[in-house]
Amino acid sequence: MALTPDDVVTKQFQHVRFKEGFDPDEVDDFLDEIVVEWRKALTENEELKAKLAAYESGAAPARAVEPAPALAPVAEAPTAAAPVASAGIIELAQRLHDEHVAEGIAQRDQLIADAKAQAASIVSEAETRGREELAKLDRERSSLEGRISELRNFERDYRAQLRSYIEGKLRDLETTATSSGAQPVSAIGL
Repeated sequence: MALTPDDVVTKQFQHVRFKEGFDPDEVDDFLDEIVVEWRKALTENEELKAKLAAYESGAAPARAVEPAPALAPVAEAPTAAAPVASAGIIELAQRLHDEHVAEGIAQRDQLIADAKAQAASIVSEAETRGREELAKLDRERSSLEGRISELRNFERDYRAQLRSYIEGKLRDLETTATSSGAQPVSAIGL
């Protein structure tokens, strides 16, 4: 479907109320200039087509076609600015949307990276504490096992010394009792 100057003049767009765009009068004036130049180009194109057809047919050059008078701008010119303003607003909204999405993705990635780093730090710290606690408990166990061994040796030595001492005293008692002529305590039945 070919676009004509009348299509440009009569085109209506939806009004967008997000924010003001370009100056509607300036845009309207520019579009009027485009329509005038477009109509001139179409007229010139028609003239050249007619001349070419006449030349190809061998006839004398055709009379130049009068250019169509430029139509006065249609009263609906303020709506012509709407597409430019709408396009600008849509472009701005899309750019802002893209920036916010990119910023959100960057923040998400940063939060994930920070969380992973923190998790790794917590796990590393917990493993280090666990190793330290195990080492501490191993040292305490070794110390307690050494102390238990010392106490067992002490008990064995103490029992041996106590037995020797008691046996020595019993021998002394028996020897003193026989030398004095008295009956030993074991013989009395005590």
